[in-house]
Amino acid sequence: MAGTVVVKVGSSSLVEGDRLNLKHMESIADQLSVLIREGWKAVLVSSGAVAAGRLRLGLPAEGLTIPEKQAAAAVGQGVLMQAYERIFERLGIVIAQVLLTRDVTGERRRYVHARNTLLTLFHHHVLPIVNENDTVAVDEIRFGDNDALSAQVAVMVDADLLILLTDTDGLYTADPRVDPTATRIARIERITAQTWKMAGRSRSRMGTGGMRSKLQAARMASTTGIPVVIGATSRPRVILDAVEGKDVGTYVAPQPRIRGRKRWIAYGSAPRGRLIVDEGAAIALLREGRSLLAPGILEVEGSFSAGDVVSIVEPGGEEIARGVVNYDAGDLRAIRGMHSRDIQSMGVAARKPEVVHRDDLVIVKEG
Repeated sequence: MAGTVVVKVGSSSLVEGDRLNLKHMESIADQLSVLIREGWKAVLVSSGAVAAGRLRLGLPAEGLTIPEKQAAAAVGQGVLMQAYERIFERLGIVIAQVLLTRDVTGERRRYVHARNTLLTLFHHHVLPIVNENDTVAVDEIRFGDNDALSAQVAVMVDADLLILLTDTDGLYTADPRVDPTATRIARIERITAQTWKMAGRSRSRMGTGGMRSKLQAARMASTTGIPVVIGATSRPRVILDAVEGKDVGTYVAPQPRIRGRKRWIAYGSAPRGRLIVDEGAAIALLREGRSLLAPGILEVEGSFSAGDVVSIVEPGGEEIARGVVNYDAGDLRAIRGMHSRDIQSMGVAARKPEVVHRDDLVIVKEG
């Protein structure tokens, strides 16, 4: 049955030497055209703008300043889209360029508008080609890499599958380039500490990610109920085979779905602050499904307003949940550790018994 698929391809797969790798681009386009003809809705999250612009401007592969990277992105995005336009036009598919930054997904109203745009493009049988808006993005509003962006987009459009294409055919027990005994992991039921250890920290010269960033994206998507496949761009029919459920790399199994607004709270939003809670509050959230109350808060970090999303952190420093807070940061610092009756007598703005209500809270801690 046809559904929605998000395919992400990295810079290392799109650039070969001093030119775009048209062979890989055409292979991806051919496979997506098959799915679209079969009734699938598809999104292509494509890196490569900075690399393509760097090549056009004659800039070195490394050591670029932020303004140079942004200038390269401005040039390269046009080069990249022009190449995609020629390739997909041959296949009779209309494409659309969609550039996003994290502040778009981090604010609920803008998130909904972006989602509606993508759904409208689907309605008109248009293939959205999504990239981070590197020309204007700064650290505060960057996704960091297109793996994270692809997971956000998959969550945004309620995808049935996220495919992360790279230059290796999945996650291995060790780096296969240095360990000949390394074996590919065909399926991951749940991402654990051991999984992170196997991912290492490698990055390509062209891209900004690595296998760890693929796992981070897989974790984001899988914990919202979206299965993920990590596979090699160079493998023939990798997209079609992944959609058909064949073993083409590493499959990350989905967890029970988080739906609607809670999806946005968990991964669409960028937390504006942190609430450090005591052990009792952590247990109440994790094991008993309770709301977060003021007596359990040890520290308040950051500047935020009522209605913003905050990160909830246990005493050891690990994030355990995210939620929509009912108090401004200043008021919350004044009432932390206090009971409801004392808060009401102070006349603090929100005057709600819950700092974060359980209906506006999502557990993000593994296990």
